Amino acid sequence: MEREDPLERRARQEAEKKEKASANRGLQIATAVLAVIAVGLGITLWTMNSKSATLKKELEAEKQELEANIVELQDTLSKITSNYESINLQLDTSRAQVAELIDKLKHTQATNRAKIRQYEGELGTLRSIMRNYLVQIDSLNTLNKKLTAEAAEARQEAAETRKTNEQLTKKLEDAQAKVSAGSVMKARGLRLEAYSESQRPTDRSSRTVRLMATLSLIENSIIEPGPVTVYIRVTDPNGNLLTNSRSVGFTCKGQALTASASREVDYAGAELTVSIYLNDIPEYTKGIYTVEAYTSGSALGKAELMLR
Repeated sequence: MEREDPLERRARQEAEKKEKASANRGLQIATAVLAVIAVGLGITLWTMNSKSATLKKELEAEKQELEANIVELQDTLSKITSNYESINLQLDTSRAQVAELIDKLKHTQATNRAKIRQYEGELGTLRSIMRNYLVQIDSLNTLNKKLTAEAAEARQEAAETRKTNEQLTKKLEDAQAKVSAGSVMKARGLRLEAYSESQRPTDRSSRTVRLMATLSLIENSIIEPGPVTVYIRVTDPNGNLLTNSRSVGFTCKGQALTASASREVDYAGAELTVSIYLNDIPEYTKGIYTVEAYTSGSALGKAELMLR
C-alpha cells in the first residue's frame, strides 16, 4: 500500500478538524435558536393564559353585576302595589319575566357574551316597563283623588239642591193649601234610586240597569177616589229626557209633556206610596239625574240622584 504523504495527512486532518468544529458551532447555534424560540413560545403562552384568566374574571364580574341588577329589579317590582286590576295583571306578567330572566342567566356561561348582552337588553326593557307602571299608577291615583273630590262636591251640591227643592216644595204646598186645600193632588218624599242587575241599590253608573222613583200621595179626603196615573220625567246629567218604548205623552195643566215612565194606581183618599220603575235605558253616565213627578192635574215634586 502506498503511504500517505505526511503533509497531506496533516492537511487532511486539519481540514476534518475544522469541518467538525464548524458542524459543532452550527449545532450550538441551532440549539441556541431553538432555546430562544422555546422561551418565546413559553412567554407567549403564559401571556395568553394570563389574559384569558383576566378576561374570564371580568366576564364573571359582569355576569354577577347583571344578576345583581336583575334581582334588584325583582325586589322593586315586588314592592309596587296598585288598586287597579289591569296594572296588577301587567305587574304579575313582568314579575314572571324577571324570574325567568334570572333563571336563564344562572344557566348561561359568563363567556357567552352574546347571551349576556341579550339579557342586558331585556333588563333595560323591563326597567322601562317598570317606570311606565309607576307613571300610570301615579296618574291614576291623581285622577282618582280629583274624581273623589269632584264627587264629594257634586253630592254636596245635590244635597243643597235637594234641601232647597224641599223648601221650595213646602212653600208651594203651603201656598196651594191656602188657595185650594182640597182640590189638588199632592205628594211627598219623592226620591230616585238606582239598582244593579242583582236588584241591589247602587250609586255607580256602570252597575245601574234601572231606576226607581218612589213618592207618597198625601191623604186627601176631598179628592174623588178612583184611578190616578202618576208620571215621572227623568233627565240625565246633560238634561236629556230618558225614554224607552213604553214612554207616553201626557198633559199637565194644559202643557203637553212626555213621561219617561208612568203607573196607574187606585187612589182612595188615604196616603198611598207609589213606586215607578224606569227600565231599558241603554247606558248611564256619571253625574246628577233629576226626576220630576206629575199627575194630569199637578206637579208632585222633584228629586235628584248622584251616580258615580
